[in-house]
Amino acid sequence: MRPLISRAEVRALVRPTNVTERNVRNVLIDGIGVGIVTGVGVFLPVFLARLGASSLLVGLITSLPALTGALFALPIGRFLERQRNIVAWYSGMRFWVLASYAVFGLLPFVLPLSVVPWTIIVIWALVTIPSTFVNVAFTIVMGEVAGPQRRYALMSMRWSSLGLATAVTVAVIGALLDLIPFPLNYQVVFIGSMAGGLLSFLFSRAITLPERTFVATQRRQESLFVALRQAPPAFMRYALSAFVFRSGVAMVIPLIPLYYVREAGLNDAWIGLISTVGNGVLLVAYAVWSAGAPRLGNHGVLLLSSLGMTLYPFGVALTETPWLLAILAGLATFCVAGNDLVNFDLVLSSIPPERQATYIGLFQTLQNLALFVMPLVATVLADVVGIVPMLVMAGVLRFLGVALFAWLKVGKPASA
Repeated sequence: MRPLISRAEVRALVRPTNVTERNVRNVLIDGIGVGIVTGVGVFLPVFLARLGASSLLVGLITSLPALTGALFALPIGRFLERQRNIVAWYSGMRFWVLASYAVFGLLPFVLPLSVVPWTIIVIWALVTIPSTFVNVAFTIVMGEVAGPQRRYALMSMRWSSLGLATAVTVAVIGALLDLIPFPLNYQVVFIGSMAGGLLSFLFSRAITLPERTFVATQRRQESLFVALRQAPPAFMRYALSAFVFRSGVAMVIPLIPLYYVREAGLNDAWIGLISTVGNGVLLVAYAVWSAGAPRLGNHGVLLLSSLGMTLYPFGVALTETPWLLAILAGLATFCVAGNDLVNFDLVLSSIPPERQATYIGLFQTLQNLALFVMPLVATVLADVVGIVPMLVMAGVLRFLGVALFAWLKVGKPASA
């Protein structure tokens, strides 16, 4: 198995000697900053739940960014396709997204607790535009830093370091929250996340890429359906089957924190530990999947990782035991790592390089449609039929997505 980071890569990180090595270092440290804020973000839906927010309100944490992504990812992709310096957009917009958590921490100082949940949602809605810019620009920037031959390696290192930062952050926060009275405990955590945001901003803005050239073709503003018809067949097969699978993934996102708090009755320490276990697994998972990818191929990695993710909601629905939930989170995160790596490679390898931004925007439009609709469906129906039945339904939808991956031979070479 390939080591998480080789001796030569350590040397390049400590003393980079060229632009490529400096870019890799900046990408990894940017990931650490993002990981710190991601660890804080784990507790945002928990904070809302403890403030008495409804299931619908918790679901909006996922659905609002997805709605904006569904509406604007394609036009933002077209906009970025005309920009010579995408790094500036990636770095600047990322900072505003990460800084929003510090604002959440300030709210209880100036507002009654009863109105804090809705105020958070309003602010969250405002940052969805910069968040969509980040999501589209991220794939382009990372793809250019890595190049076609190093996608698995670079993203394995980035997401491993991000996972480590997230795991440590969540572990510290889980212990800290039980030591300070509510809501001051959450305020301290959210305001402190600004450190991660600044770290990400300083190093992401230092990424150096050649200026992009804008090809003045395809000037008309195609609709979503026209863009889909014009997309390469390999991209179409992947994007539409991924839409089904991601619908099942999206359903679970708001259900898990609700299940932890309302069904399993977990305290903040256990919630933090479960998240730490999941993120800690990433340190090994990315290296394992990166080493296995040449033998399995994109198709094999996609099927195995997606099948593992499919089993997760079924497992959670069967137990309320904290240590079992921690094991399930670790196994699921192991599979998520492989899914992340193969999805990153599949998107870039199935689209023409000169129209990367547009097709990445198109892909994210489809994914965000699922992310907007399905969490709302899940939370609304959870109040009617219960959280456990909705977890089972999400698992069934994921399984349908896996079946489509297999049937359409997503990720297989064209000659296969």
